[in-house]
Amino acid sequence: MLSQIPQNRPLTPLLDALDGSLSIHSLSMEELEALCSELRSFLLYSVGQTGGHFGAGLGVVELTVALHHLYNTPEDRIVWDVGHQTYPHKILTGRRTQMHTMRQAGGLAGFPKRSESPYDTFGVGHSSTSISAAMGMAIAAQQQNINRKVAAVIGDGAITGGMALEALAHAGHERPNMLVILNDNQMSIGHNTGGLATYFAKIWASKTYISLREGSKKILKQIKPAWDLAKRTEEHMKGMVAPGTLFEELGFNYIGPLDGHDLPLITQTIETMMQLEGPQFLHIRTMKGKGFAPAEGDPVGYHAINKLENKPKDEAPVKAPPKGPKYQDVFGRWLCDAAKEDTKLIGITPAMCEGSGMVEFSKLFPHRYYDVAIAEQHAVTLAAGMACDGLKPVVAIYSTFLQRGYDQLIHDVALQNLDVTFGIDRAGLVGQDGPTHHGAFDLSYLRCIPNMLIAAPSDENECRKLLQTCYEHQGPAAVRYPRGNGPGALIEQSLATLPVGESVTVRQGKKVAIVNFGTLLGDAIQAANQIDATVVDMRWVKPMDTKRLRELAATHELIVTLEENAIAGGAGAGVLEFMAEQGIKTDIITLGLPDRFIDHGDHKTLLAECGLSAEGIQNAIAERMAHHIVEHPAVVPLR
Repeated sequence: MLSQIPQNRPLTPLLDALDGSLSIHSLSMEELEALCSELRSFLLYSVGQTGGHFGAGLGVVELTVALHHLYNTPEDRIVWDVGHQTYPHKILTGRRTQMHTMRQAGGLAGFPKRSESPYDTFGVGHSSTSISAAMGMAIAAQQQNINRKVAAVIGDGAITGGMALEALAHAGHERPNMLVILNDNQMSIGHNTGGLATYFAKIWASKTYISLREGSKKILKQIKPAWDLAKRTEEHMKGMVAPGTLFEELGFNYIGPLDGHDLPLITQTIETMMQLEGPQFLHIRTMKGKGFAPAEGDPVGYHAINKLENKPKDEAPVKAPPKGPKYQDVFGRWLCDAAKEDTKLIGITPAMCEGSGMVEFSKLFPHRYYDVAIAEQHAVTLAAGMACDGLKPVVAIYSTFLQRGYDQLIHDVALQNLDVTFGIDRAGLVGQDGPTHHGAFDLSYLRCIPNMLIAAPSDENECRKLLQTCYEHQGPAAVRYPRGNGPGALIEQSLATLPVGESVTVRQGKKVAIVNFGTLLGDAIQAANQIDATVVDMRWVKPMDTKRLRELAATHELIVTLEENAIAGGAGAGVLEFMAEQGIKTDIITLGLPDRFIDHGDHKTLLAECGLSAEGIQNAIAERMAHHIVEHPAVVPLR
């Protein structure tokens, strides 16, 4: 499949030529290596213009080029896990000129998306799904007698997820024709013997070895003792020099680890493995951030970057308005302070130490900190087990990731009424990461669970107090807070609490009452100032302040519920349920996220599109009150 350079090859940059009639399948090895250099340079430029996931893409440039050179995509299927690393894939599959729109409203998604391109064979954003999906595609090809190649690319972090291990076990049993490529950037899986491992890996990947291995199988299987001896010898030999014994035992033919930046080596190896029957497993080693020295030195910090602003040297820097701390840092500070006071506090995270603000806690309390890897289900039940025997675990987890531990949340924690506190980060819309990461459903899926306490703070200080309140509660409790910075509220450093189920009126007005759940309080107040409405910061979704709701229904013509969560089943639905149950007849508007998946884009823009800005809230109220005027002419219109 590796070709010679045609004499009529255009003397233009390869990325430009590939946008035209030139096919990546026709490139020579020399040209493929040049393409890798161009691709890496373009990636550095484009992500600098837009921001986005960075280090992972730099690490898989050679692998991406090799796969698209060898596989007949999109007819052959390449399934990427998580999708942080797919910017080079997008560049090579007809989207190079759109890379400046990455993660912006109406632009390219930051992850593979089936509706965006036929080359994106499976939509992702969460980890550990690629092997299951690729196996499904391999079986579909087999069932329909389609000669199609299938490969799954998974990272060393994602392969720790239980779903990935379940898929490996099943694939070893069903034995579909598929290739799993483990991209090990040495941030999760430990080091193994170097030169000897690579030497044997080259032998195992050679056509001569494969031919001898397959031919010997046919002969030795006729003589069982000889076959058993040969098989054990091969397994022991591999086990001494490579971490492949586990995968061999699961039923895969394991090759590796290989240098993932050695393009000729991995290209030849993949080409060989594509011809083999049954499940194949290729282990490559790469460097996250390869080709950009700062990212190589700080792979965590350069996992994703913000847009790089170029300003004239003589232009005075623009001072940004002061912001409050990030909510994840408010959580992290509270966690450390609470741990100093209570030796039973345990911190648990499913591989989100930095994102959840737990770095300082992990350093101060290393023996009380547990990173369970990408295993959300295990994280929840681990906490349940700890709570059974007297510890007080705090699980820091993203809203969208807790969805994976939902069964455990119900059966292992809530059903047994165990004392586990959940710090639910990234609640609400998260902006550019889009629908796979929006925390749109946690109030809906939590509110229906018995024994749960659910808090939705409106600012940083309230977040700290509600965390402490939920921690002191004897039973399952959750505090949900958004991504990003708070409004800048003064944070009290004491471990103070707030009364459970009690709201507070922050503005007294007439006729209209805005009942706010969470961090949209500022927009609620802005809207209320224009129409002289009452604003209540509810604080608690479960239990709700039903006394306050009764009072509002008796003194106001219209109640407006406000939340950054799906309207279906959310906090507003809880208000409606209470009013109906009590036979209280009052006009209610429920404002929240509509019944659709919200695309990626700037957070403020998305809120406005969902009618959750101050203007949107005011418009919704004005429209409803206009109906009041038509139906009841005596009603005085809002000013």
